[in-house]
Amino acid sequence: MSRRSLLMALLVSLLGSMASAAEPAIDRKAAEQFRTECAAKAAALSKTDSLTYVGKDGWLFLARELRHVGVGAFWGKNAAQASSASRPENADPLPTILDFKAQLDKAGIELILLPVPPKCLIYPDKVSGNVRAHDGRAPRLDAHHQEFYSLLGKHGVKVIDLVPELLAERAKNGPEVFCKQDVHWSGHACVLAARAIARRIGNPPWLEHLPKLELARETKVIEISGDLWKSLPEKQRPPKEKLALRFVGRKTDTGLAPVEPDRNSPVVLLADSHGLIFHLGGDMHAKGAGFPDQLAAELGVAVDRIATRGSGATPVRITLARRARKDRNYLAHKKLIIWCLAARDFTESFSGWRKVQLLPSPKPKAGGN
Repeated sequence: MSRRSLLMALLVSLLGSMASAAEPAIDRKAAEQFRTECAAKAAALSKTDSLTYVGKDGWLFLARELRHVGVGAFWGKNAAQASSASRPENADPLPTILDFKAQLDKAGIELILLPVPPKCLIYPDKVSGNVRAHDGRAPRLDAHHQEFYSLLGKHGVKVIDLVPELLAERAKNGPEVFCKQDVHWSGHACVLAARAIARRIGNPPWLEHLPKLELARETKVIEISGDLWKSLPEKQRPPKEKLALRFVGRKTDTGLAPVEPDRNSPVVLLADSHGLIFHLGGDMHAKGAGFPDQLAAELGVAVDRIATRGSGATPVRITLARRARKDRNYLAHKKLIIWCLAARDFTESFSGWRKVQLLPSPKPKAGGN
């Protein structure tokens, strides 16, 4: 490791220690009260077939997200009861995540799990009248998620827990970290997440020696028709929200040309629609300002993207396996996989958490035992 890389690694470690020390403690009693309230609200919404909970100050929340928070612990012996998976054997995310990491370890590929927190845990005071935000800072109430991430860490899985950073960012009264009228994180949160990834990996030799992209950045305000906003009856819809987005791309005579995904990149982004929002265009609201774009800006290289509009639990790993089987050299030059998905998928993925074999098992030698 070069002197520069060593210094970067030490700095990242120091910053991580400082961030951990600053993390707010969880009030277990308040967390349990909020969990119970979310469960009750989700149950009431299920009787009306409503997809959306209308919170305070124009904030909208996905009913299935409230259900996810309401079920509490969702792994191990609790998985089958907590999960919405169609098959009980696919209910538990823990063994599948560990199996995926073990396969990547054998291939020499680093895994970083990046769960996108439920919006209701960053803005709990917009859901419950029993929660107060003091000086703009909401309390930390994600007791079960924190326990699960700690368990993954004990098994060697690298998890970036965005909750402390998003709560702190919200307290600054700057740009929101979630859309008010859409289920997804905001463009500002995409930037924060990309920076968190960059801090976590530092500047390893495989990244340090890659040619870097020359990218420009430009902030624009757009108006969106959020998915939760669309789910409301037309007469109940508030005015559309506006968001400031950081667009990233190469400068051209006509503006910024977005960075296209690179199949040969050493970095693979596996994602649900959090990897498509503000990136794909169309109903994803914008092109060139999403998480893959911000990763390119912060890392200096384009990423290889495998993303789906549905669950990020199993479908993206199936696509990854198909690519690896079609091209046996596909994984040979991959160094990092960032697995980004909504935390609610730990319970709300209908397809559940199937184990997926990345490459066929080697055939036994003839005459072997």
